[in-house]
Amino acid sequence: METKVPMTKEGHQKLQKELTKLKLEDRHEVIAAIEEARSHGDLSENAEYHAAREKQSFIEGRILELEAALSRAQVIDASKFSGEKVLFGAKVEVCDEETGDSAIYQIVGQYEADLEQGKISLTSPLAKALIGKEIGDSVEFVSPRGKRNYEILDVQFS
Repeated sequence: METKVPMTKEGHQKLQKELTKLKLEDRHEVIAAIEEARSHGDLSENAEYHAAREKQSFIEGRILELEAALSRAQVIDASKFSGEKVLFGAKVEVCDEETGDSAIYQIVGQYEADLEQGKISLTSPLAKALIGKEIGDSVEFVSPRGKRNYEILDVQFS
């Protein structure tokens, strides 16, 4: 039985766009680069050829990974949710109880996670601690910097 891969509607669209680009653009570009490198002669010492083959391998692997994820995707539209309870897709404002610093994180699927954009994977320690909690609750989790305690200030679905 295949495990469903939860993802937001936006994340699903982004992965579809990446897959299309890989198949229709990147794949053709790397094939052309391989042909060009082959025309330079001896392949055993041809750095351009080996680099192009390595890139081709990466592209084909990524295509397989995206196709597998998208075939098992369970698209969840968080805009249909409301309330104060943290669920998948929620944007959660938290306050570090030690430093007083606040941050906003959106809980997304593993293929969408991007900490720089404030998107954390459903499987991350923080997301696991937040799921099911409500505004005003305090959560404890283990981060790379040790135990942290956050208070949930706000929960939004969009």
